[in-house]
Amino acid sequence: MTDQSAPDREEEFAIFNHLESEVRSYARSFPVVFARARGAQLFARDGTAYLDFLMGCSSLNYGHNPPELKAALADYIAGDGITHGLDLYNEAKESFLREFHETILRPRQLDYVVQFPGPTGANAVEAALKLARKITGRPNIIAFTNGFHGVSLGALSCTGNRYHRAAAGQLLGGVTRLPYDGYLGSSVDTADYLDRLLSDPSSGVDAPAAVIVETVQGEGGLNVGGTEWLRKVAAIARKHGALLIVDDIQAGVGRTDAFFSFEAAGLRPDIVTMAKSISGYGLPMALVLIDRQLDKWEPGEHNGTFRGNCHAFVTARAAVEHFWRTDSLAASVRGKGNLLKSRLEQIAQKYDPERVSVKGRGMMRGIDLKSGEVAGQVISNAFQMGLIVETAGPKDEVVKCLPPLVIGEAQLSRGLDILEDAIDSVMGSAVNTAA
Repeated sequence: MTDQSAPDREEEFAIFNHLESEVRSYARSFPVVFARARGAQLFARDGTAYLDFLMGCSSLNYGHNPPELKAALADYIAGDGITHGLDLYNEAKESFLREFHETILRPRQLDYVVQFPGPTGANAVEAALKLARKITGRPNIIAFTNGFHGVSLGALSCTGNRYHRAAAGQLLGGVTRLPYDGYLGSSVDTADYLDRLLSDPSSGVDAPAAVIVETVQGEGGLNVGGTEWLRKVAAIARKHGALLIVDDIQAGVGRTDAFFSFEAAGLRPDIVTMAKSISGYGLPMALVLIDRQLDKWEPGEHNGTFRGNCHAFVTARAAVEHFWRTDSLAASVRGKGNLLKSRLEQIAQKYDPERVSVKGRGMMRGIDLKSGEVAGQVISNAFQMGLIVETAGPKDEVVKCLPPLVIGEAQLSRGLDILEDAIDSVMGSAVNTAA
């Protein structure tokens, strides 16, 4: 890889260091100036190529600049298509809604209406929480340990991470935090615990407006909610008059193989939040899917200037049309997800299982190295070898792989070869003591 001296690097980053806030984060882990991107690769200004297993934190499930989406957007712009339309009726929105209904909602018998909030995942979560409280008249929300739902104040109240919560500088209320599946060990069914608390009038837990849950906790460390656990949580929410909100912002749009991550469990959430890869092209866009019977909004009651990103409507429609009219992408994700799991398990088997383990589901998997310091060294080494990959978990101890869903097996294997070399370089090649 290209090596720059410290003075050269300081000069290259001078404008960022002088004018950009200290809040920036990913740039600190991957300190180069990127210029181009295509497919599974990012290219630095000097031409150095990097395999991208970060993919905009699952905002680029179809890779960088997918040609079918790029062509649709270029044609729309060239034809003076509307860029910004608030929530006015327009052809770009019409085409997206029609395609989304015909290809995604109708085949799954999901009778949802679509709300376009502001264009981020946190915006979608804020709208979902607000609607649930409006419908039920209850202020309390049930959220789970290690959940991550955004960092605006309402979403942050549902987010578990202490570092992010501390930045609020105020109390974050209106949420009861309960243990996610497996949080108390395999012998404790935390869904039963949830039911017991809500059934006991003296538990101190107020009746909730909603239960918000991720089927796979991305930022929380790739914790997977089991099928039976998810079904029980859904049934418990309904039993106690609460709405079920599934946050599908990172785990959805095919990341766990089906379009929605909750399909495997057979769930029918009352509300679904989506963002990240819903536009297909990395353009800002978010959705709140609401059971038709629960659409209790009054006109303009929840609004936002950028709730009508027409360019995102164009690429989102093209993505749904190109990738989801058949089962071929989902089948491909299942195959590559199994390859990803197999390779990560092979890496983990070289080490003591107390030090290294595999987590996740589909093409949302990683290696738990039990130490944020060790995981940080691994991603640094991987970057020097040409792979961009991030960490997750309460202590940033999990190396999280989010390759594009359309990646070829050769590139996927190459990236995993680099990751294996990076782990070996940090941890050594100790033989699994259990072997």
